[in-house]
Amino acid sequence: MSSSKVSVMLCLSAVLLSSFMAMAAAGNFYQDFDITFGEQRAKIFNGGQHLTLDLDQYSGSGFKSKKEYLFGRIDMQIKLVAGNSAGTVTAYYLSSQGPTHDEIDFEFLGNSSGEPYTLHTNVFSQGKGNREQQFHLWFDPTNAFHTYSLVWNSQRIIFLVDNIPIRVFNNLESVGVPFPKNQPMRIYSSLWNADDWATQGGRVKTDWTHAPFTASYRNFKVNACVAGSSSSSCGVSTSASTNSLTDQQGTWHNQGLDAAGRNRSTTTVLT
Repeated sequence: MSSSKVSVMLCLSAVLLSSFMAMAAAGNFYQDFDITFGEQRAKIFNGGQHLTLDLDQYSGSGFKSKKEYLFGRIDMQIKLVAGNSAGTVTAYYLSSQGPTHDEIDFEFLGNSSGEPYTLHTNVFSQGKGNREQQFHLWFDPTNAFHTYSLVWNSQRIIFLVDNIPIRVFNNLESVGVPFPKNQPMRIYSSLWNADDWATQGGRVKTDWTHAPFTASYRNFKVNACVAGSSSSSCGVSTSASTNSLTDQQGTWHNQGLDAAGRNRSTTTVLT
């Protein structure tokens, strides 16, 4: 791409992001999130560095970010429900509100003991989804914390696990495919019962003798544009992207995948 075209693209990006403020910092669950439901089932501890969500036969639990974001990179370390997690869903996603909302989803579908989790991804734009893709991970996500990341810019959305890209959803508005680019979104997560569909199409139900089910969170990081600020310092890149995942926090504005990034995916794609 010529330098003149890059300059024009960067100028347009600067105008689009002029009402957003750059934010790049490790998060604190007390400061950055609100509990949305579940009361005592959602717990923040260690000075705001850790959070757990519980699910029992009466209720699940969840939280959402205090701020809204339009483009950025979001990282969260999660350890999923261990043991027999059939029927449970741990959701971690970005979403706006209303009937024409945008949404970018990670959903972890529990399974019977010894069976792998299904990682379900989806993208909504203008209230329309049906862009699902599912994966099996190359590790047990219940034994330790793993980092789940979303890179979202005006050109593409990248889903990453431990900084390995598993899915890229490109902006194809040029051929009539809607793309989420105008609505700021909050970060949400929840643990809830979905045994009518989550495990083997609903054939395996939640075994409440294993309750409470617990998902754990830590090391939330955000490098993103915060909605509602009058600042124009959104960190728009002043040079062309290297299209590399190695510079995680500096290139999300126009980040893509280089050859090495495309070769790093080691997931099993289900759909």
